[in-house]
Formats: sequence, C-alpha cells, structure tokens
Amino acid sequence: MKRFLSLGLAAFFTMMAVLTGCSSTPEKIRIGEVTRSLFYAPQYVALEKGFFKEEGLEVELSTIPGGDKVMSALLSGGIEVALVGSETSIYVSQQGAADPVVNFAQLTQTDGTFLVSRTKMDDFTFDKLKGTVFLGQRKGGMPQMVGEYVLKKHNINPQGDLELIQNIEFKNIASSFASGTGAYVQLFEPEASRFEQEGIGHVVASFGKESGTVPYTVFMTKQSYIDSNAAAIQKFTNAVYKGQQWVASHSAKETADVIGKYFEQIDPKILETAVQRYLEQGSYATDPILDEKEWNQLQDIMDSAGELKQRAEYNKLVNTTFAIQSKEGK
Repeated sequence: MKRFLSLGLAAFFTMMAVLTGCSSTPEKIRIGEVTRSLFYAPQYVALEKGFFKEEGLEVELSTIPGGDKVMSALLSGGIEVALVGSETSIYVSQQGAADPVVNFAQLTQTDGTFLVSRTKMDDFTFDKLKGTVFLGQRKGGMPQMVGEYVLKKHNINPQGDLELIQNIEFKNIASSFASGTGAYVQLFEPEASRFEQEGIGHVVASFGKESGTVPYTVFMTKQSYIDSNAAAIQKFTNAVYKGQQWVASHSAKETADVIGKYFEQIDPKILETAVQRYLEQGSYATDPILDEKEWNQLQDIMDSAGELKQRAEYNKLVNTTFAIQSKEGK
C-alpha cells in the first residue's frame, strides 16, 4: 500500500511539474521597429540583458522600414507592438479607425537628428542656411516636421529662404550628401559622427535640443490588444523601463558594447560617440511615461507642418497606466 501511494504521489507531482512548466511558457510578442537605429538603444539593451525574458516574454523583433508599413503590419495583426513615431497613431486616428492605436511606453523623448554642414564652422547660426541647399528628411515624418519647426523658430521660411530637398528616400539621404548633394543635411546618428570622422561633414546643431521634449519614438498597440492582453503589456513595459534605467546608469561605451551586435557594420568608437551624444542631450527617455505636455508639443510641431487635421485627445491615444506601474514598481 505504501509503495502504491508513493508511486501515486510521484505520478501526481510529475504531472504537476509538467503543468507548471506549461503555464510558465513565455508569452510571445512581435515588435515591428520602423528602422534599425542606435536611437533605440534601451530596446536592444532590454533584449540583450534578458529583461523581456525575466518578465516571462518571448520577443521577436523585426525591422519594417516606413511608418505606414509598420502601421499596416500592426493593424493587420502581423505584429502586436509597433515602435514608431507617435505621430503615426494620430494619422490612424484621423482616418477614423474604430480600433485606435494607443501609445503605452515612450522610448525616446527628443528628435534624434543633427544638422550637418559640409564645411566646418565654429560660429554657426541658423541664418547661414538662407540661400543654401538643405537636404532634409521625407515629408510627413517627424524628422522633417521637426526640421521645419526649428527653421521657423529661427525665422527661416523652409519653402522660401532656402532650397529644401525632401524627395530622397531615408536610406539614401546620407549617401546623397556624401556624393555632393546639398550644403547641409539633417542626419541621425551614427551617420553624423561617421561623417565627422571621415571629414565629410560637421555637426553644427542638434534638432533635438532645438525642438524640446517630444514623444519621438513610442511603443504602441491596438486598443483591442490592450483590452485582451493587459498583463502582457505590463510585463513588456516593465522590461522597457529596465532597459531605460540600465542605459541611464551606464557609460556610453558599456551601452555600445551591449548593443554592438545590432550594428556590426559600425565602428565601435563611432557607436560609442553617437550613444554619448544622445545621452548628453537626453534623447533616451529614462522612464516610459508619455506626459501630456510632450503630447501637446508633438501636435504643435505637426500643426506647424500642416500635417494635423485636428487635435488628438491625449486620453484616447495615450495610456500611461502601464508606464506608471513600471516606474512605481507595482
């Protein structure tokens, strides 16, 4: 009898172990990032340091060039979470979407582009742009809108005071400048630092510093997904916050070392320089909370660019519940 009971208990505990193992199977979330960028360093740190795994998540990351393509993937169910400029959620809302796209975790909080001049100058002022050829970013995207917003801030008419080129694909902007197009160009890192190292151009201003704090790149998902997967979104946001805190508390070199596998074609020293530049101007958000002041600044920039049909409600397209809980450790 005792042997029978022992065998029975052993079978019971074996079954429970199997069931427990099944219940701990990681939940899978597919992220679509709009580009591969060291601007998104905290995301790569969260992946490499295992912060998503610690939360019981299996994350699959794919790069989907173009905000419109990222949104198509999100809306069609090809991905669960999009990492893209928060303006895209406003565009979707303006089109009358029944299932709104909601911003739930902010990753970057400034524009990430720099004004690069073909010639070195220690006394740069924005009025030097007048009468020149300026190679800008594609129309309708945040880099372009921020670029024009900053020019107007310095009393420069983007369409009248200079020749503004905006018809070159994002991936080809740096090479176009390197081949001789434009006297100035608006570039992300690490191209800006690489151009300085190679003597192609020189950083003379930061659009991030000039435009102020905005919800530049944000994790977002459909409201219906939040309704059905709130626990998973909380875990996801927890991991993002851990990545942000790690980057904030470590050196640029340490961050560059961790994310290096995502940028194998970039010289490690350039990678470190670029990360340091973003750290110094506060581009990496230190928590995932998207506040209303930032949201309003974003819409001011969009309005200035003529891309805003009407103001979008903060409480409809932004959900800070998960970000606040992450920061408070609940």
